[in-house]
Parts: sequence; structure tokens; C-alpha cells
Amino acid sequence: MTPPEGDAPPAPSGEEAHFRALERLYSSAPINRKFSSSLVIPSAGHSIIEFDVDESVYHAAGAVHGTVYFKMLDDAAFYAANSLVSDRFLLTTGFNLLFTRPLRAGRVRAEGRWVSGRRRVYVAEAALVDSSGEEIGRGTGTFMRSQHELSSLPGYQAG
Repeated sequence: MTPPEGDAPPAPSGEEAHFRALERLYSSAPINRKFSSSLVIPSAGHSIIEFDVDESVYHAAGAVHGTVYFKMLDDAAFYAANSLVSDRFLLTTGFNLLFTRPLRAGRVRAEGRWVSGRRRVYVAEAALVDSSGEEIGRGTGTFMRSQHELSSLPGYQAG
């Protein structure tokens, strides 16, 4: 059913509201002003970050520097895990990377998935896929609840 013209759709609630708030939190982080990227959380334990890379993030040999791999893999895994936690901001406590192919300029997708944990430590993984569908890297991270309440973070609240 389509709402009558001029009526806004109802605000999301529950899990859906949490996912949208995490997406706003991602967008509000100052580090993300340096990257043309967007986060979508389609379901609990799953996140997708789409981003663009160009020559400004190349290392001396003409491919994307590993810091970009780490940032996007960590973010995708982190948000997959934090989608399961509605009260606290998680912190990365460890992250392992596997670089499988060099990355050049273009559109890239980082897809994160929760693997295990529901109390103190969460494990999530992520894969990077280039615009031709080739996997270019993957990582696995561990995440713990922090002292920061999500509701206290301005980016999480705005909406």
C-alpha cells in the first residue's frame, strides 16, 4: 500500500531503526570524509560498503595501498557485528588480512558477515570485490563491546 501523497512513510523501528542509525553513524565519522563510500545494512549480521578508489590512494608501484583494504574490510566486518549489538559501540581488537589481488581505480564492494559470538567477543569476516566481480582481499576481525553507548553518539542519534 502506498502512503497518500504528502505523507511520509512511517519511521523504522526496532532492528530496522538500529540498522539505519548505524548507517548514519558510518556516514558521520570524520574518516569517511576521505573516502567516497556508503554503508547499507540489509539484515542482522550483514553489511555492504560500496566505495570508489582512484590514484590518490596508490602506493609507489601503482596500485591501491593496503590501508584502504584494511579500512574497508574492518568497517564491513565491524558493522556486520555491530548490527547485532544495539546498546554499545564495538571496538576492533584484532584483524587479519589476506591480499589476493592488486586493486586499481574503480568501484569496489566490501561485504561483511557475522561469524560467531553474541556476548563479549564477536567475530566477523569481510571480502573485497572489484567491479569485475573478482575477490581482491578478505579479512577476519574480533570485536568487543566498548564503554560507549550507541545512543550517546551524535551520528547514531541523528535521524
